[in-house]
Amino acid sequence: QVQLVESGGGSVQPGGSLRLSCAASASFPVMGWYRQAPGKQRELVASVANSDTTNYADSVKGRFTISRDTAKNTLYLQMNSLKSEDTGVYSCNARRFQNVRWLDYWGQGTQVTVSS
Repeated sequence: QVQLVESGGGSVQPGGSLRLSCAASASFPVMGWYRQAPGKQRELVASVANSDTTNYADSVKGRFTISRDTAKNTLYLQMNSLKSEDTGVYSCNARRFQNVRWLDYWGQGTQVTVSS
């Protein structure tokens, strides 16, 4: 059974930093972080593929950095210069292609609150 366990969320003032971690029970070719703010749809924050190709939402470019430790099957999201609009539940996503389709796995989510 696939498990994704997130950690590192919390409350921080605007301009502060947080680092999220996602420990996976297996390796995946594609992993990413999504977030959902109250009253809004879940959106992709950042993703990384096997080739270490990264993708970021325009709203976080230059402030957030996604990385992973393949030896530990762990995904990270370093978040700097946090803004109030970064508040939301951040979820780890892992994807693999199996048979004829992509399978998505999700962590339980971790709350990030940016407020003064």
